[in-house]
Amino acid sequence: MAESIITSDNPSSSSPLNPPSRIICHVCQKQFSQYTCPRCNSRYCSLRCYKSHSLRCTESFMRDNVVGELGQMQPDDETKQKMLDILKRLHSEEETDSMDEDDTTTLSDETVQKILSGDQVCFDDLSAEEKKQFQRALASGELSKMIEPWDPWWLKPSARTISLSKEGTQLVQPLDKKEALVSLEEDLESNPSSEIPHGPESPLPPVSKLSSTEPSPMLAVHLVDILYSYCFTLRLYNGDWQSDAVGSAMVVLSVSAVLGQGGQPETVLEALSHCLEQTCSPAYRQMGGLQLGLILIDDVISLLSLGGPALVYSLCDLQRLIQAGERELKSEKPKNSRRVEIRSKLKLAERKIYFIMCWVHEQPGEAWSSLAAMVGGEKSSAMDYEGSKQPVKMSNKAETRGRALIEEIK
Repeated sequence: MAESIITSDNPSSSSPLNPPSRIICHVCQKQFSQYTCPRCNSRYCSLRCYKSHSLRCTESFMRDNVVGELGQMQPDDETKQKMLDILKRLHSEEETDSMDEDDTTTLSDETVQKILSGDQVCFDDLSAEEKKQFQRALASGELSKMIEPWDPWWLKPSARTISLSKEGTQLVQPLDKKEALVSLEEDLESNPSSEIPHGPESPLPPVSKLSSTEPSPMLAVHLVDILYSYCFTLRLYNGDWQSDAVGSAMVVLSVSAVLGQGGQPETVLEALSHCLEQTCSPAYRQMGGLQLGLILIDDVISLLSLGGPALVYSLCDLQRLIQAGERELKSEKPKNSRRVEIRSKLKLAERKIYFIMCWVHEQPGEAWSSLAAMVGGEKSSAMDYEGSKQPVKMSNKAETRGRALIEEIK
């Protein structure tokens, strides 16, 4: 009897009276099968066909065998220690490879020692190569990813609940002045970006006791200039001006015409024009330029909309900022004429801030909503430029009256 050839997957049965059937390999369809998969009963002819017939079968078969073998193994302490040594060596090799692949070099030993000892490291302390690395990281935005974005306190819901006593002090404060000073310093050190800054610790005197002349009718315009410089500085330092008291104080003087240059803007348009011009200057252009300026104008509007108590709190915080810069300059040695000049400017700025803070406390609440509306109206002239790619110039003091805040260069 001739042998029969079966191509079915069904297994065949053989007996002395029934010669064995020859079944074609289910995988290659070329050779006769000699084996049967123990999991799916598929017929195959060779190891190659077995490996390719079903990945699920082969992988599970190998896994079961390995798990079974491992289950029978009882590793001793010596085997465990060898495995740990291997893992440690592999980990150290991976770290070395990642360092070799990195294009940047590490900080110098001198810079690392300064950081470890707690000393302040400034840009001038870096080597030429470290400065290049820092500038590349700054330009690529890598540094900004490491900084948690700061939310201005005047945009928080709790800012709407700020209130003052009739004397101009915050309603909740320590019993004695020494305790108040200690608690304030501890709070600033532990949480420099606290939600709401502290208000005045002592009563605000009437303006009539500070000056024998009537307050200037332009103080509202000057307030806009000062608030803009305050918001700019806090956003620039991500809310933490305590990290660089002198630097933050110098930013305030550079942005504010009233505090830094003895300016006397006569209109809101003129005040905003100067502030926007400084924001778009080469010194701060990389911070956002005009787009940042428009955000800062919104910040000023938000502060004005909160009313007198919030304005007093912001001016009190700005006064502390200037005082901290002044104290730091005073402690620096050796002293030079430039430092003395800056201290003199800071002291004058502090007096102006205190005077206008006392003036703000005396004004009726409805005055601030009107001023906020005026600032919002002037912002619309700057918004006309938004989205345009034409170069712009800022109008100077003589040109600002009755003209657009920003005009295109023809």
